[in-house]
Amino acid sequence: MTSPRWSPLVVGALIGLLATATVALSDKPLGISTAYARISGMLGLVIAPWFTRHLAYFKETLPKVDWEVALLVGTIVGGLLAAWSGDTLTNTLLPPTWIERFGPDSGPLRIAMAIAGGFLLAVGARIAGGCTSGHGISGTILMSVGSWIALMSFFVGGMMIALPIFGR
Repeated sequence: MTSPRWSPLVVGALIGLLATATVALSDKPLGISTAYARISGMLGLVIAPWFTRHLAYFKETLPKVDWEVALLVGTIVGGLLAAWSGDTLTNTLLPPTWIERFGPDSGPLRIAMAIAGGFLLAVGARIAGGCTSGHGISGTILMSVGSWIALMSFFVGGMMIALPIFGR
């Protein structure tokens, strides 16, 4: 089942339609950062229920499976299916660009950097009041000045990190 890569124009249009439908049907913007918090809360209820129940955040944002959690799961599954159908899914941990910069034995470094980057993105999303998709897609569609500033900051921050790491 190999097909060419997905057209960015088609995918962009579909994401725009999804974001518009989400606001129209649920009166909420498209985003998934709250899903991470909800999943953390569900894990917290299993590991330390007394502590989790007493956190102010989880009194307002109940740890539950909702449409944002389903969107998060769908995003992961959809990404895998798109990579598989476009013949871009690989089982390699280290892409050529990474190997060129850090060497072929740098798997643990890549994993550590991915975990650290994911943690920093999650913390940043909570501080910024939304994730990259929330600000970059929904916020810009709604013409939020804060979202436009956040979107530009994502690009500048990404370049500031990518330049020293990859040297280009």
